Amino acid sequence: MTLSRAAKATPVGAKKSVLWHVCLWLAFGGSVIANADVRDIRVWQSPESTRLVFDLTEPSEHKIFPLSSPSRVVIDLTDAEMLLDTAAIDLEGTAVASIRTGHPSKKVLRIVLDLNETLNPSSFPLPPNEVYSSHRLVIDLKRPETTQSLSPVKPVKKADTPESRRRDIIVAIDAGHGGEDPGASGARRTKEKHVVLAIAKELQALLKQEAGFTPFMVRTGDYYIGLRERTEKARAANADFLVSIHADAFKQSSANGSSVYVLSDRGATSETARWLADKENDADLIGGISLEDKDDHLRMTLLDLSMTYQRNSSKRIGADILGHMDKISHLHKRQVEEAAFVVLKAPDMPALLVETGFISNPEEERKLNTRSYQQKMAAAIFNGIKDYFSDHPPSGTLLEAERRRNQDGADHWHSYVIRSGDTLSDIAVQNGVALNELRRINGLSDDQIRIGQTIKIPSS
Repeated sequence: MTLSRAAKATPVGAKKSVLWHVCLWLAFGGSVIANADVRDIRVWQSPESTRLVFDLTEPSEHKIFPLSSPSRVVIDLTDAEMLLDTAAIDLEGTAVASIRTGHPSKKVLRIVLDLNETLNPSSFPLPPNEVYSSHRLVIDLKRPETTQSLSPVKPVKKADTPESRRRDIIVAIDAGHGGEDPGASGARRTKEKHVVLAIAKELQALLKQEAGFTPFMVRTGDYYIGLRERTEKARAANADFLVSIHADAFKQSSANGSSVYVLSDRGATSETARWLADKENDADLIGGISLEDKDDHLRMTLLDLSMTYQRNSSKRIGADILGHMDKISHLHKRQVEEAAFVVLKAPDMPALLVETGFISNPEEERKLNTRSYQQKMAAAIFNGIKDYFSDHPPSGTLLEAERRRNQDGADHWHSYVIRSGDTLSDIAVQNGVALNELRRINGLSDDQIRIGQTIKIPSS
């Protein structure tokens, strides 16, 4: 009735316009057609890939394909417009040289990424969430697998050579979240991803200074890495231990305190099943031991034993870390907690997740933002790791050799006369002795030695 009365009072041309819009509205199920306009583009660069995130006003159908000579990636968006100046996007240090746009047809927005190297593109849409209010289209540009490589970490784990028998303990440090995933946020807009990376770098510095340890950073900058990829990076680096650093959040701002998590029984059971189902992992499951020639029962038994051992080791490391965290912070839980975090699901490596505090708590957010507290938290994690591995050094490590010498009682050494071409560091490597230990035994303040000088070298 209302429509008919409005039609009677409307000129003929306007009548047709109203009817056309009503038909259009009905044809599309009563919804309003809207363009999926691009209102922002964010770019994140990691060592292995480049990620672009398009903020869209509406979801859009898209096509993506690469072009060569020169290397480009083309993204076609349906019913979309570009609302920003792509020339103003900061692309410095990324694999993208420039971003261009055009319209191959009226309904298609074409976005061309000019690349500095050949990359393989992939894409996926994301709906709005509690952090981002807009629809998003994520474009990942990855180097071909044949050219991907992790930063070299020495020495190679499990290798049976004289040099590797005195290897460092490799600690993988995983700063949670990153890039498009900010993690939790505090009232002062502090982002978890920034805080935990700062703590991770402080921990890295402490481990670098400690004889017998080598740190490996899973994430070195502000970019995102998938959860399972984090674990795989640590395994590929031959890590003896993985610590994942986070900052907690809760709807009630009064929640506070630090906590430590290990993999739960339920998480371990499901992960064992996943590994057993994945035949591609058979050749590299438990410290390089092949399972491909084992029957199903034996494979399950070996994996279960490995997971149980790693969980027990993780609990002991976690208890040592909690003991040190208790000196600088309130503990949310005084015992090691259990959860099925994906990043902890490694069959051959102890792993812990450390919640350094509640970023949703105003006081803890303030402390987490200060370098002094970041250093204290890193020191607590470091001291816990050091305590555990000093008592339980992996086979073939410098710490194992030192522990064996200490258990023997008095120092045992043999004499060595310095010859032309000798350096203190070379002598340390050749004899499987930590350089700091060699300086200590000989009362040296630096690495200066002279031909004919006699020094003491600890016996293995």
